[in-house]
Amino acid sequence: MSRLPLRARLTAAFVVAMAAVLAGLSFLLVDRLASSLDRTLNQGLHARAADLTALVEQSDTGLREASGTPAGGAASFAQVLDTKGRIVDETRGLGSRPLLGTEQLRRARSAPVLVTRVRRSGGDVRLLAVPVHAQERKLVIVVGAPLRQRDQALAALRRELLVGGPLSLLAVALFGYLVAAAALRPVERLRARASSISERDLSERLPVPRARDELARLGETLNAMLARIERGMKQERAFVADAAHELRTPIALLRAEVDVALDRPRGEPELRAALQSIGEEADRLSQLADDLLLLARLDEGRLPLRLEPVDVRELLTDVAVRFARRATEAERRIEVDADRPLRVLGDRLRLEQALGNLVDNALRHGGGTIRLQALEAAADVEIHVADDGPGFPADFGAVAFERFTRADSSRAGAGAGLGLAIVKAILDAHGGRVTLGGSSAGGAEVCLALRRLDPAGAAETETTRSGPGARRRGR
Repeated sequence: MSRLPLRARLTAAFVVAMAAVLAGLSFLLVDRLASSLDRTLNQGLHARAADLTALVEQSDTGLREASGTPAGGAASFAQVLDTKGRIVDETRGLGSRPLLGTEQLRRARSAPVLVTRVRRSGGDVRLLAVPVHAQERKLVIVVGAPLRQRDQALAALRRELLVGGPLSLLAVALFGYLVAAAALRPVERLRARASSISERDLSERLPVPRARDELARLGETLNAMLARIERGMKQERAFVADAAHELRTPIALLRAEVDVALDRPRGEPELRAALQSIGEEADRLSQLADDLLLLARLDEGRLPLRLEPVDVRELLTDVAVRFARRATEAERRIEVDADRPLRVLGDRLRLEQALGNLVDNALRHGGGTIRLQALEAAADVEIHVADDGPGFPADFGAVAFERFTRADSSRAGAGAGLGLAIVKAILDAHGGRVTLGGSSAGGAEVCLALRRLDPAGAAETETTRSGPGARRRGR
Protein backbone atom coordinates (compact mmCIF):
# COMPACT_ATOMS: atom_id res chain seq x y z
CA MET A 1 0.00 0.00 0.00
CA SER A 2 2.82 2.41 0.86
CA ARG A 3 4.33 1.92 -2.62
CA LEU A 4 1.21 3.20 -4.39
CA PRO A 5 1.08 6.81 -5.63
CA LEU A 6 -0.34 9.30 -3.18
CA ARG A 7 -3.46 9.96 -5.26
CA ALA A 8 -4.15 6.19 -5.41
CA ARG A 9 -3.76 5.91 -1.64
CA LEU A 10 -6.06 8.88 -1.09
CA THR A 11 -8.62 7.37 -3.46
CA ALA A 12 -8.39 3.97 -1.75
CA ALA A 13 -8.82 5.56 1.67
CA PHE A 14 -11.78 7.55 0.37
CA VAL A 15 -13.37 4.42 -1.16
CA VAL A 16 -12.83 2.36 2.01
CA ALA A 17 -14.41 5.11 4.10
CA MET A 18 -17.36 5.41 1.73
CA ALA A 19 -17.74 1.60 1.62
CA ALA A 20 -17.97 1.55 5.40
CA VAL A 21 -20.51 4.38 5.32
CA LEU A 22 -22.59 2.72 2.61
CA ALA A 23 -22.49 -0.63 4.41
CA GLY A 24 -23.64 1.00 7.61
CA LEU A 25 -26.40 2.93 5.82
CA SER A 26 -27.51 -0.19 3.94
CA PHE A 27 -27.70 -2.22 7.14
CA LEU A 28 -29.63 0.59 8.83
CA LEU A 29 -32.00 0.95 5.87
CA VAL A 30 -32.75 -2.79 5.70
CA ASP A 31 -33.21 -2.95 9.46
CA ARG A 32 -35.54 0.07 9.46
CA LEU A 33 -37.59 -1.33 6.59
CA ALA A 34 -37.84 -4.73 8.28
CA SER A 35 -38.91 -3.06 11.53
CA SER A 36 -41.50 -0.97 9.71
CA LEU A 37 -42.92 -3.98 7.88
CA ASP A 38 -42.95 -6.06 11.08
CA ARG A 39 -44.69 -3.27 12.96
CA THR A 40 -47.34 -2.94 10.25
CA LEU A 41 -47.82 -6.71 10.10
CA ASN A 42 -48.10 -7.00 13.89
CA GLN A 43 -50.59 -4.16 14.04
CA GLY A 44 -52.70 -5.91 11.42
CA LEU A 45 -52.58 -9.17 13.38
CA HIS A 46 -53.65 -7.43 16.58
CA ALA A 47 -56.50 -5.66 14.78
CA ARG A 48 -57.59 -8.94 13.16
CA ALA A 49 -57.43 -10.71 16.55
CA ALA A 50 -59.56 -8.01 18.17
CA ASP A 51 -62.17 -8.28 15.42
CA LEU A 52 -62.32 -12.06 15.66
CA THR A 53 -62.48 -11.94 19.44
CA ALA A 54 -65.55 -9.73 19.23
CA LEU A 55 -67.01 -11.97 16.56
CA VAL A 56 -66.51 -15.12 18.62
CA GLU A 57 -67.87 -13.52 21.77
CA GLN A 58 -70.97 -12.00 20.20
CA SER A 59 -71.90 -14.19 17.27
CA ASP A 60 -72.45 -17.80 16.38
CA THR A 61 -71.18 -17.25 12.86
CA GLY A 62 -68.25 -19.50 12.00
CA LEU A 63 -64.94 -18.25 10.74
CA ARG A 64 -65.46 -19.97 7.43
CA GLU A 65 -68.49 -17.82 6.74
CA ALA A 66 -66.95 -14.65 8.24
CA SER A 67 -63.91 -13.95 6.09
CA GLY A 68 -60.39 -15.04 5.35
CA THR A 69 -58.35 -17.01 2.89
CA PRO A 70 -56.01 -19.97 3.14
CA ALA A 71 -52.53 -19.59 4.60
CA GLY A 72 -50.94 -19.38 1.24
CA GLY A 73 -52.98 -16.34 0.24
CA ALA A 74 -52.17 -12.69 0.57
CA ALA A 75 -54.65 -11.97 3.37
CA SER A 76 -54.67 -13.14 6.97
CA PHE A 77 -56.21 -16.34 8.27
CA ALA A 78 -57.50 -17.49 11.66
CA GLN A 79 -58.18 -20.54 13.78
CA VAL A 80 -60.00 -21.08 17.10
CA LEU A 81 -58.65 -23.72 19.45
CA ASP A 82 -59.85 -24.96 22.77
CA THR A 83 -57.52 -25.39 25.74
CA LYS A 84 -56.64 -28.92 24.64
CA GLY A 85 -55.62 -27.91 21.15
CA ARG A 86 -58.68 -29.13 19.34
CA ILE A 87 -59.87 -27.02 16.41
CA VAL A 88 -63.15 -25.29 17.19
CA ASP A 89 -63.33 -23.21 14.03
CA GLU A 90 -61.00 -21.94 11.27
CA THR A 91 -60.92 -20.11 7.97
CA ARG A 92 -61.16 -22.07 4.77
CA GLY A 93 -58.17 -23.98 3.48
CA LEU A 94 -56.23 -24.48 6.72
CA GLY A 95 -56.92 -28.18 7.01
CA SER A 96 -57.29 -30.09 10.25
CA ARG A 97 -53.91 -29.38 11.79
CA PRO A 98 -53.62 -26.85 14.68
CA LEU A 99 -51.50 -23.77 13.99
CA LEU A 100 -49.91 -23.80 17.48
CA GLY A 101 -47.66 -26.34 19.03
CA THR A 102 -48.17 -27.74 22.53
CA GLU A 103 -45.80 -25.30 24.26
CA GLN A 104 -47.14 -22.33 22.32
CA LEU A 105 -50.70 -23.30 23.19
CA ARG A 106 -49.83 -23.62 26.87
CA ARG A 107 -48.46 -20.10 26.96
CA ALA A 108 -51.33 -18.69 24.89
CA ARG A 109 -53.91 -19.85 27.48
CA SER A 110 -52.85 -17.08 29.84
CA ALA A 111 -51.35 -14.33 27.66
CA PRO A 112 -51.02 -13.30 24.01
CA VAL A 113 -48.20 -15.07 22.16
CA LEU A 114 -46.53 -13.78 18.98
CA VAL A 115 -44.74 -16.34 16.81
CA THR A 116 -42.65 -14.34 14.37
CA ARG A 117 -42.01 -17.07 11.81
CA VAL A 118 -43.48 -20.52 11.24
CA ARG A 119 -42.86 -22.76 8.24
CA ARG A 120 -46.13 -23.80 6.55
CA SER A 121 -46.73 -25.68 3.36
CA GLY A 122 -47.63 -22.47 1.55
CA GLY A 123 -44.72 -20.47 2.92
CA ASP A 124 -43.57 -18.77 6.10
CA VAL A 125 -46.28 -17.12 8.21
CA ARG A 126 -46.51 -15.07 11.40
CA LEU A 127 -48.96 -16.02 14.13
CA LEU A 128 -50.63 -14.18 17.00
CA ALA A 129 -52.49 -16.19 19.63
CA VAL A 130 -54.74 -14.48 22.19
CA PRO A 131 -56.86 -16.10 24.95
CA VAL A 132 -60.59 -15.41 24.96
CA HIS A 133 -63.58 -16.53 27.12
CA ALA A 134 -66.58 -17.14 24.89
CA GLN A 135 -69.43 -19.57 24.53
CA GLU A 136 -68.97 -20.45 28.21
CA ARG A 137 -65.50 -21.86 27.74
CA LYS A 138 -61.90 -20.82 27.36
CA LEU A 139 -60.68 -20.56 23.79
CA VAL A 140 -57.52 -19.41 21.97
CA ILE A 141 -57.89 -17.39 18.81
CA VAL A 142 -54.93 -17.71 16.45
CA VAL A 143 -54.61 -15.23 13.60
CA GLY A 144 -51.84 -15.35 11.05
CA ALA A 145 -50.50 -13.58 7.99
CA PRO A 146 -48.08 -14.73 5.27
CA LEU A 147 -44.56 -13.25 5.24
CA ARG A 148 -44.12 -13.52 1.49
CA GLN A 149 -44.66 -9.84 0.68
CA ARG A 150 -42.46 -8.76 3.60
CA ASP A 151 -39.66 -11.08 2.56
CA GLN A 152 -39.99 -10.08 -1.10
CA ALA A 153 -39.77 -6.37 -0.23
CA LEU A 154 -36.63 -6.93 1.86
CA ALA A 155 -35.07 -9.15 -0.80
CA ALA A 156 -35.74 -6.55 -3.49
CA LEU A 157 -34.11 -3.85 -1.34
CA ARG A 158 -31.06 -6.04 -0.70
CA ARG A 159 -30.69 -6.72 -4.43
CA GLU A 160 -30.88 -3.04 -5.22
CA LEU A 161 -28.26 -2.27 -2.57
CA LEU A 162 -25.96 -5.05 -3.76
CA VAL A 163 -26.16 -3.72 -7.30
CA GLY A 164 -26.24 -0.01 -6.54
CA GLY A 165 -23.60 -0.14 -3.80
CA PRO A 166 -20.68 -1.25 -6.00
CA LEU A 167 -21.78 1.13 -8.75
CA SER A 168 -21.87 3.96 -6.19
CA LEU A 169 -18.42 2.97 -4.91
CA LEU A 170 -17.10 2.96 -8.48
CA ALA A 171 -18.47 6.44 -9.03
CA VAL A 172 -17.07 7.56 -5.69
CA ALA A 173 -13.65 6.08 -6.58
CA LEU A 174 -13.61 7.94 -9.90
CA PHE A 175 -14.72 11.17 -8.26
CA GLY A 176 -12.18 10.75 -5.44
CA TYR A 177 -9.37 10.08 -7.91
CA LEU A 178 -10.24 13.21 -9.88
CA VAL A 179 -10.46 15.29 -6.70
CA ALA A 180 -7.12 13.93 -5.43
CA ALA A 181 -5.50 14.60 -8.80
CA ALA A 182 -6.82 18.16 -8.80
CA ALA A 183 -5.71 18.70 -5.19
CA LEU A 184 -2.23 17.34 -5.89
CA ARG A 185 -1.75 19.24 -9.16
CA PRO A 186 -0.12 22.21 -7.34
CA VAL A 187 2.22 19.74 -5.63
CA GLU A 188 3.20 18.35 -9.03
CA ARG A 189 3.90 21.87 -10.24
CA LEU A 190 6.06 22.46 -7.17
CA ARG A 191 7.93 19.20 -7.84
CA ALA A 192 8.46 20.00 -11.53
CA ARG A 193 9.82 23.45 -10.74
CA ALA A 194 11.98 22.13 -7.89
CA SER A 195 13.52 19.51 -10.19
CA SER A 196 14.59 22.27 -12.59
CA ILE A 197 16.44 24.25 -9.90
CA SER A 198 20.15 23.42 -9.81
CA GLU A 199 22.94 24.41 -7.46
CA ARG A 200 24.35 26.67 -10.17
CA ASP A 201 21.28 28.91 -10.19
CA LEU A 202 19.24 29.13 -7.00
CA SER A 203 17.48 32.35 -7.94
CA GLU A 204 14.34 30.57 -9.22
CA ARG A 205 11.41 30.12 -6.88
CA LEU A 206 8.56 27.65 -6.65
CA PRO A 207 5.06 28.62 -7.83
CA VAL A 208 2.80 29.44 -4.89
CA PRO A 209 -0.94 28.66 -5.30
CA ARG A 210 -3.28 31.63 -5.04
CA ALA A 211 -5.43 29.95 -2.41
CA ARG A 212 -4.19 30.69 1.11
CA ASP A 213 -4.13 27.04 2.13
CA GLU A 214 -1.59 24.47 3.33
CA LEU A 215 0.01 24.14 -0.12
CA ALA A 216 0.47 27.90 -0.34
CA ARG A 217 2.16 27.94 3.06
CA LEU A 218 4.32 24.99 1.97
CA GLY A 219 5.37 26.85 -1.17
CA GLU A 220 6.20 29.97 0.81
CA THR A 221 8.22 27.94 3.32
CA LEU A 222 10.15 26.19 0.54
CA ASN A 223 10.82 29.52 -1.20
CA ALA A 224 12.13 30.95 2.07
CA MET A 225 14.35 27.88 2.42
CA LEU A 226 15.63 28.36 -1.15
CA ALA A 227 16.39 31.99 -0.34
CA ARG A 228 18.40 30.93 2.72
CA ILE A 229 20.23 28.28 0.69
CA GLU A 230 20.97 30.85 -2.01
CA ARG A 231 22.39 33.28 0.53
CA GLY A 232 24.42 30.49 2.10
CA MET A 233 25.80 29.39 -1.27
CA LYS A 234 26.71 32.97 -2.16
CA GLN A 235 28.45 33.39 1.19
CA GLU A 236 30.24 30.08 0.76
CA ARG A 237 31.41 30.98 -2.76
CA ALA A 238 32.51 34.40 -1.59
CA PHE A 239 34.28 32.79 1.35
CA VAL A 240 36.13 30.34 -0.90
CA ALA A 241 37.03 33.08 -3.36
CA ASP A 242 38.29 35.41 -0.62
CA ALA A 243 40.19 32.60 1.09
CA ALA A 244 41.84 31.64 -2.20
CA HIS A 245 42.75 35.27 -2.80
CA GLU A 246 44.19 35.69 0.67
CA LEU A 247 46.19 32.46 0.42
CA ARG A 248 47.58 33.41 -2.97
CA THR A 249 49.48 36.46 -1.67
CA PRO A 250 51.61 34.83 1.07
CA ILE A 251 52.24 31.79 -1.10
CA ALA A 252 53.43 34.06 -3.93
CA LEU A 253 55.69 35.95 -1.51
CA LEU A 254 57.11 32.69 -0.17
CA ARG A 255 57.80 31.51 -3.70
CA ALA A 256 59.44 34.82 -4.60
CA GLU A 257 61.70 34.80 -1.52
CA VAL A 258 62.78 31.21 -2.22
CA ASP A 259 63.44 32.01 -5.89
CA VAL A 260 65.49 35.08 -4.97
CA ALA A 261 67.48 33.14 -2.36
CA LEU A 262 68.24 30.37 -4.86
CA ASP A 263 68.96 32.66 -7.79
CA ARG A 264 72.61 33.25 -6.88
CA PRO A 265 74.88 32.76 -3.89
CA ARG A 266 73.86 35.01 -0.99
CA GLY A 267 75.67 36.15 2.10
CA GLU A 268 74.52 35.31 5.58
CA PRO A 269 72.74 38.65 6.18
CA GLU A 270 70.74 38.29 2.94
CA LEU A 271 69.87 34.67 3.67
CA ARG A 272 68.83 35.58 7.20
CA ALA A 273 66.60 38.37 5.88
CA ALA A 274 65.06 36.00 3.33
CA LEU A 275 64.44 33.34 5.98
CA GLN A 276 62.95 35.96 8.29
CA SER A 277 60.55 37.06 5.52
CA ILE A 278 59.67 33.43 4.79
CA GLY A 279 59.04 32.87 8.48
CA GLU A 280 56.71 35.87 8.65
CA GLU A 281 54.74 34.67 5.64
CA ALA A 282 54.59 31.15 7.12
CA ASP A 283 53.22 32.64 10.35
CA ARG A 284 50.68 34.53 8.32
CA LEU A 285 49.63 31.36 6.49
CA SER A 286 49.36 29.50 9.79
CA GLN A 287 47.26 32.27 11.33
CA LEU A 288 45.04 32.40 8.26
CA ALA A 289 44.56 28.62 8.33
CA ASP A 290 43.61 28.76 12.03
CA ASP A 291 41.14 31.58 11.36
CA LEU A 292 39.55 29.74 8.44
CA LEU A 293 39.22 26.58 10.54
CA LEU A 294 37.55 28.52 13.34
CA LEU A 295 35.13 30.16 10.90
CA ALA A 296 34.32 26.75 9.39
CA ARG A 297 33.44 25.45 12.85
CA LEU A 298 31.26 28.50 13.44
CA ASP A 299 29.46 27.85 10.15
CA GLU A 300 28.74 24.34 11.40
CA GLY A 301 27.08 25.91 14.44
CA ARG A 302 29.64 24.83 17.02
CA LEU A 303 32.70 26.33 18.68
CA PRO A 304 33.96 23.97 21.39
CA LEU A 305 35.24 25.75 24.48
CA ARG A 306 37.13 24.46 27.51
CA LEU A 307 36.01 26.79 30.26
CA GLU A 308 38.17 27.45 33.30
CA PRO A 309 38.90 30.38 35.59
CA VAL A 310 41.33 32.68 33.73
CA ASP A 311 43.48 35.29 35.44
CA VAL A 312 43.20 38.37 33.22
CA ARG A 313 46.57 39.83 34.24
CA GLU A 314 48.38 36.60 33.35
CA LEU A 315 46.45 36.44 30.06
CA LEU A 316 47.52 39.97 29.05
CA THR A 317 51.10 39.35 30.13
CA ASP A 318 51.35 36.16 28.08
CA VAL A 319 49.99 37.90 24.99
CA ALA A 320 52.45 40.78 25.45
CA VAL A 321 55.38 38.33 25.76
CA ARG A 322 54.22 36.47 22.66
CA PHE A 323 54.35 39.63 20.51
CA ALA A 324 57.37 41.22 22.23
CA ARG A 325 59.85 40.22 19.48
CA ARG A 326 57.69 41.63 16.69
CA ALA A 327 57.12 44.83 18.66
CA THR A 328 60.88 45.22 19.23
CA GLU A 329 61.63 44.70 15.52
CA ALA A 330 59.01 47.35 14.70
CA GLU A 331 60.46 49.68 17.39
CA ARG A 332 57.15 49.57 19.25
CA ARG A 333 56.24 48.86 22.87
CA ILE A 334 53.51 46.77 24.48
CA GLU A 335 52.35 47.90 27.92
CA VAL A 336 50.19 45.89 30.33
CA ASP A 337 48.01 47.70 32.87
CA ALA A 338 46.23 45.15 35.09
CA ASP A 339 47.12 45.72 38.73
CA ARG A 340 43.98 44.31 40.34
CA PRO A 341 43.48 40.51 40.33
CA LEU A 342 40.53 39.97 38.00
CA ARG A 343 39.29 36.62 36.75
CA VAL A 344 36.84 35.49 34.06
CA LEU A 345 35.45 32.11 33.07
CA GLY A 346 36.64 31.30 29.58
CA ASP A 347 38.70 29.23 27.19
CA ARG A 348 42.23 30.54 27.67
CA LEU A 349 43.46 29.53 24.19
CA ARG A 350 40.48 31.17 22.46
CA LEU A 351 40.84 34.35 24.51
CA GLU A 352 44.56 34.45 23.65
CA GLN A 353 43.59 34.04 20.00
CA ALA A 354 41.18 36.98 20.19
CA LEU A 355 43.70 39.23 21.96
CA GLY A 356 46.43 38.06 19.59
CA ASN A 357 44.37 39.16 16.61
CA LEU A 358 43.86 42.60 18.15
CA VAL A 359 47.57 43.02 18.97
CA ASP A 360 48.49 41.78 15.47
CA ASN A 361 46.15 44.39 13.95
CA ALA A 362 47.70 47.09 16.15
CA LEU A 363 51.21 46.09 15.04
CA ARG A 364 50.19 45.99 11.36
CA HIS A 365 48.03 49.08 11.11
CA GLY A 366 48.54 51.12 14.29
CA GLY A 367 51.35 53.21 15.65
CA GLY A 368 53.11 54.06 18.89
CA THR A 369 52.66 52.12 22.11
CA ILE A 370 50.17 49.27 22.32
CA ARG A 371 48.33 49.31 25.67
CA LEU A 372 46.63 46.24 27.15
CA GLN A 373 44.44 47.33 30.06
CA ALA A 374 42.00 45.41 32.28
CA LEU A 375 39.27 47.27 34.17
CA GLU A 376 36.45 46.26 36.47
CA ALA A 377 33.07 47.53 35.23
CA ALA A 378 29.98 46.51 37.26
CA ALA A 379 29.69 42.72 36.85
CA ASP A 380 32.07 42.60 33.88
CA VAL A 381 35.77 42.76 33.17
CA GLU A 382 36.70 45.09 30.32
CA ILE A 383 39.88 44.44 28.38
CA HIS A 384 41.04 47.42 26.27
CA VAL A 385 43.54 47.11 23.41
CA ALA A 386 44.60 50.58 22.22
CA ASP A 387 47.37 52.16 20.14
CA ASP A 388 48.42 55.62 18.98
CA GLY A 389 47.93 55.06 15.26
CA PRO A 390 45.48 56.66 12.82
CA GLY A 391 42.47 54.86 14.32
CA PHE A 392 39.44 53.48 12.51
CA PRO A 393 37.63 55.27 9.68
CA ALA A 394 34.32 56.85 10.61
CA ASP A 395 32.24 54.44 8.50
CA PHE A 396 34.17 51.31 9.48
CA GLY A 397 32.12 50.46 12.57
CA ALA A 398 29.13 49.20 10.56
CA VAL A 399 31.17 46.50 8.75
CA ALA A 400 34.10 46.06 11.13
CA PHE A 401 33.11 42.55 12.26
CA GLU A 402 32.25 41.15 8.83
CA ARG A 403 34.58 38.64 7.25
CA PHE A 404 37.29 39.76 4.83
CA THR A 405 36.70 43.41 5.68
CA ARG A 406 39.59 45.84 6.11
CA ALA A 407 39.61 49.39 7.42
CA ASP A 408 41.67 50.39 4.39
CA SER A 409 40.61 48.32 1.40
CA SER A 410 43.50 49.67 -0.66
CA ARG A 411 46.06 47.77 1.42
CA ALA A 412 47.50 44.68 -0.28
CA GLY A 413 49.03 41.87 1.71
CA ALA A 414 48.29 43.61 5.00
CA GLY A 415 45.95 40.94 6.40
CA ALA A 416 42.99 38.82 5.43
CA GLY A 417 40.36 40.98 7.09
CA LEU A 418 39.37 38.16 9.46
CA GLY A 419 40.84 39.45 12.74
CA LEU A 420 37.84 41.36 14.09
CA ALA A 421 35.39 38.75 12.79
CA ILE A 422 37.29 36.09 14.76
CA VAL A 423 37.34 38.30 17.86
CA LYS A 424 33.57 38.81 17.75
CA ALA A 425 32.91 35.10 17.20
CA ILE A 426 35.02 34.17 20.23
CA LEU A 427 33.39 36.82 22.43
CA ASP A 428 29.91 35.73 21.30
CA ALA A 429 30.75 32.14 22.19
CA HIS A 430 31.76 33.32 25.69
CA GLY A 431 28.60 35.38 26.08
CA GLY A 432 30.60 38.62 25.97
CA ARG A 433 30.66 41.62 23.66
CA VAL A 434 33.19 43.63 21.65
CA THR A 435 33.04 47.30 20.70
CA LEU A 436 35.22 49.70 18.70
CA GLY A 437 36.26 53.17 19.77
CA GLY A 438 39.10 55.66 19.85
CA SER A 439 41.77 55.96 22.52
CA SER A 440 42.48 59.13 24.46
CA ALA A 441 45.62 59.62 22.35
CA GLY A 442 43.57 59.59 19.17
CA GLY A 443 44.40 56.06 18.02
CA ALA A 444 42.29 52.91 17.69
CA GLU A 445 40.80 51.10 20.66
CA VAL A 446 38.89 47.79 20.95
CA CYS A 447 37.05 46.86 24.15
CA LEU A 448 36.27 43.28 25.14
CA ALA A 449 33.72 42.73 27.92
CA LEU A 450 33.50 39.40 29.76
CA ARG A 451 31.50 38.39 32.81
CA ARG A 452 33.62 38.68 35.94
CA LEU A 453 34.12 35.48 37.95
CA ASP A 454 33.47 35.96 41.67
CA PRO A 455 35.89 34.09 43.94
CA ALA A 456 33.01 32.45 45.86
CA GLY A 457 31.48 31.01 42.68
CA ALA A 458 34.61 29.78 40.98
CA ALA A 459 34.42 26.29 42.43
CA GLU A 460 31.09 25.31 40.83
CA THR A 461 31.12 26.17 37.16
CA GLU A 462 30.91 24.07 34.05
CA THR A 463 34.23 23.02 32.49
CA THR A 464 33.15 22.61 28.87
CA ARG A 465 30.56 24.05 26.54
CA SER A 466 29.97 24.36 22.82
CA GLY A 467 28.26 26.88 20.57
CA PRO A 468 28.06 30.63 20.28
CA GLY A 469 26.12 32.56 22.86
CA ALA A 470 26.41 29.90 25.60
CA ARG A 471 26.19 31.45 29.08
CA ARG A 472 28.21 30.73 32.19
CA ARG A 473 26.40 28.76 34.88
CA GLY A 474 27.44 28.99 38.50
CA ARG A 475 26.29 30.14 41.88
